[in-house]
Amino acid sequence: MTTDADRMARLTRAGLNLIQQALTIYDADLRLAVWNIRFQEMFDLPDRLVTPGAAFEDTIRYLAERGDYGDVGEVTEFVATRVRIARAFEPHYMERTRSNGRTISVEGSPLPGGGWVTVYTDITAIKRQEALLRGRSEQLSERVLAYSEELARANRELAASIAALEQAKRDLTEAEARTRMTAEMVPAHISHLDRSERYTYSNRRLPSVLPGTPQEIVGRPARAVLGEQAHDAIRPHIARALEGEPGVMEFTHAESGRRVRAAFTPDRKDNGPVQGVYILSMDITAETQARAALTQTRKRELAAQLTSGMAHDFANLLTIILGLQARLERLEGLPAAAREIAATTRAAAQRGGRLLDRLADISGRRDLRPAPTDMGALLADVRALARSALPEGIALFETVEGLREPILLDQGSLQDAVLNLILNARDAIGGGEGRIALRARAIRDIWVEIAVEDSGPGFSAEALEHALDPFFTTKGEAGSGLGLAMVYDAVKLAGGTVSLANQAGSGACVTLRLPLRPAPRPAEEPPLVLLVENDPDLRAGVRDMLRGLGHAVIEAESAEEARTLAGLPGVGLVLSDIALGPGDSGLALLRQLATSGHGADLRLMTALPPGDATRRTAESAFPVLPKPFDAAVLAAFLHAGDRAA
Repeated sequence: MTTDADRMARLTRAGLNLIQQALTIYDADLRLAVWNIRFQEMFDLPDRLVTPGAAFEDTIRYLAERGDYGDVGEVTEFVATRVRIARAFEPHYMERTRSNGRTISVEGSPLPGGGWVTVYTDITAIKRQEALLRGRSEQLSERVLAYSEELARANRELAASIAALEQAKRDLTEAEARTRMTAEMVPAHISHLDRSERYTYSNRRLPSVLPGTPQEIVGRPARAVLGEQAHDAIRPHIARALEGEPGVMEFTHAESGRRVRAAFTPDRKDNGPVQGVYILSMDITAETQARAALTQTRKRELAAQLTSGMAHDFANLLTIILGLQARLERLEGLPAAAREIAATTRAAAQRGGRLLDRLADISGRRDLRPAPTDMGALLADVRALARSALPEGIALFETVEGLREPILLDQGSLQDAVLNLILNARDAIGGGEGRIALRARAIRDIWVEIAVEDSGPGFSAEALEHALDPFFTTKGEAGSGLGLAMVYDAVKLAGGTVSLANQAGSGACVTLRLPLRPAPRPAEEPPLVLLVENDPDLRAGVRDMLRGLGHAVIEAESAEEARTLAGLPGVGLVLSDIALGPGDSGLALLRQLATSGHGADLRLMTALPPGDATRRTAESAFPVLPKPFDAAVLAAFLHAGDRAA
C-alpha cells in the first residue's frame, strides 16, 4: 500500500531531479541522506557513492584519487583535512576547476541539528564569458574585473552566512516559545526576584498556588504581591539565596489553608555575584494530607506492634488479680477494712481492663469509610445524641456556613470525635450554666473546619501543650487521658489537623480540619447490578440498598449461577461476596470474568478481618467493601473514582 509519506518522497525526489543544479544533504555523521540525479551526473560518480548512508569521506577519496582536485600530495592526509573542515559545520562558498575543465561553484550551509546542505552549480559558461570579456574589452581594467569577481564571491558568502543566521534566529525563537509554553504548563509557580525583591519574571501561575494573589506581578515587590504572612515565611530563605545558598521550605498559607513547598536557587552567572533568586512554588496540600494520614497509619501500626504483646500479658495478669480478689472476698470472717481494700482492688483491675479496650481502639487498625455527608444533618444528629448527656443549664448550638453540597467524610468517626469534644466541654463548664457551640465551615476548596467552643475556664498552659498526648488528663483519677488522643488519632488518620486554643473572652476552642472532598454525583442511569451472595438474609439487605440507590438488581447465590447471569445484556456492575460457601469463591469468579473480557465494573464485599490473607489478596486485585456497611457507605464505594485492579 502506498502511503502519503511514500507519495511525498517520490514527489520530492522528482522535483529535485528537475533542477539544473546538483544538491546533497549529509547528516551529522557526514552520511549521505538526500541527493538528486544531477549530483551523480556532474561528478560522474559510481552508484555506491549515491546511496543512502554513503560516506562523505569515501566520495572525497574517490574524487581525489581520480584527479578531480589536481595534485593533492598524500591522498589520505588530504581526505582527513577535508573531513575535518566539513565537521566544523561552518557556512562556505568556493569555486574549483575539475580535471575535465569544468568549473563548479560549491555553496554549503550547516543544518540546525548537524549536517550539511550543499548546492553545486556548473559555472563553466559564466567563466568563459568572463574570459572573453577580458580578452576583447580594452576599456575594462583587470582590477575592476577582479574587484567585481571578489565582490560577487563575497556577496555569495554573505548570503550564505545570512541564511545561516536567519535559520539560527528561527531556531532560537522556536526554542524560546517552547520554553515559555512549558513554563506556563507546569503546575507550579516559577518566578525570579532581583536583589531588591522585585519580580522580573513570572509564569502567571501564582494564583493557582496561592489563591487571591494577582496574576500579573512583574515589576512589583514580593511583599505587596504575597502578603505579609507568606512573605515573612519565605523571607529568610530569599535572604540566604541572595547570599548564594539554595534552599527548600514548606509553609501554610493562612488565607487559603494551602500547604506550599518553595525551592530557592541563587541566580549567579560565571561565579560572579548573585543577581537575584529563582523561586519554584508548588501546592502540596493533597500530598500533605496523604502524608499525614500515612504517618498516622504507621504510628498506629507501630503502636499495635508495641502494645499487642504487653496488652496480652497484662490482660492475663488482670484476670489473675480479679480471680484472687473474688476468692478473697468470699473468705469468711474477713475484716471490713480488708473487704473494702479487696473491692477497691477489683474496681482498679476492672478499670485497667477498660483502658486496654481503649488502647486497642487507638492502636488497632481501622479502615476509613468516607460516605456522602450532609454536614448540617450530621451536626443536628450529634446535637440530638449529646442533649441527653448535658445538664439543663448548658445550651448547645450548631451553625453551618456554606457546605450545602454533600462531602465525603467518615461519619461514624467524626460523630465520635465531636461527641467526645462536647462531653469534654461539659466537664470543663462544670455544674453551672454555660454554652457549647458547634461551628462548621468550608475554607476555600481545601478544608472543612469543625470548631467546638465552650464557655468554661479554657485550657491551662500545660493542657495547651500536652492535651493531645495519650494519658494526659486534668481530671485526676476520673479521666483516662485518651479522649482527645482518640480525636487526634481519628482526624490525623483522615489527613486532617487538630488545634487547641483559648477564646478571647473565656472558654476553650478545639478546631478540627479535615480534607474537603465533594461527594461524587450519582450517575444519571445507574447500571444493572449482578449481586452475588450465598446468605439470603444478607443478599436481601444489600439488594434493598442497591435498589434504594436507583439500581436494577439481579441476584445469584453461587458463582456458577453468577457466571450464567453475567452473560445477560446490560450488566454494568458485579458485586460479590468473597466467601460464597464451601469451595466457592467470589474472588475466583471476578478473576474469571476479568480474564474473559467482561466489561462490567467488578467489585467485592467481605466480612473477613483486615489482616486475613484472602482479603489482602482480594484487595490487591479488586476494590473491596468491608462489612458491615450502610447505604451511604455503599454509595460512596460504588461511586469511588479509584477503580484500579
